[in-house]
Amino acid sequence: MKICGLQKTTLIDYPGKIACTIFLYGCNFRCGFCHNPELVTEENENIFSEEEILGFLEKRKKYLEGICITGGEPTLSLNKEFLRKIKNLGYLIKIDTNGSLPEKLKEIIDENLVDFVAMDVKASKENYKKITNSGISPEKIEESIKLISELKDYEFRTTVIEGIHDIEEMKKIAEWLNKLIGKPKKYSLQAFKNSGKVLSEEFENKKDTSEKFMREIKEAIKDNFDEVEIRV
Repeated sequence: MKICGLQKTTLIDYPGKIACTIFLYGCNFRCGFCHNPELVTEENENIFSEEEILGFLEKRKKYLEGICITGGEPTLSLNKEFLRKIKNLGYLIKIDTNGSLPEKLKEIIDENLVDFVAMDVKASKENYKKITNSGISPEKIEESIKLISELKDYEFRTTVIEGIHDIEEMKKIAEWLNKLIGKPKKYSLQAFKNSGKVLSEEFENKKDTSEKFMREIKEAIKDNFDEVEIRV
């Protein structure tokens, strides 16, 4: 497990909680619009050791409620014993995942090592391999969706890019989720923001997704979910 970053305080990464965020290296997707391209490979060196992170968390117990673990794709390398030690300190744990490794998710869920899972749903079922530039089986994604939907606290979310995620594509995603699990509790629409650092040159000059377009999508799919949130 390679820890490459620590955000010491966040009020947004773990909904409703004062938390910190831990970043792990490595991802098995190659989404061209990825805004953390430096986290995709696992060839980088650790910046923090597990012991350093646990020491920080020990000192911050009076101030923090939860831990968000993200990446990259954290389930590729996540150490269950590390999670267990965090739980023993009294923290809630949220994991951000692309849902490609349902067997890892199941282990973590079955052993009560996670309290909240946020899963990125990148595209409709038929477009998954194209968008992620991977050989991922959509059936693996479906397994993860079903697992996560059984949790008390979860959300599905999509980073929306105009020209790729049009209204029809977003309707297909919503209908796919409905077919698998009924009406999900929460779906977050995240506007693509071009920070200038993306994985593929194709997206280097891509414009930020407009709030107007995000609201049009919300209106088109809102009946498929208990709650639809826009993040711009």
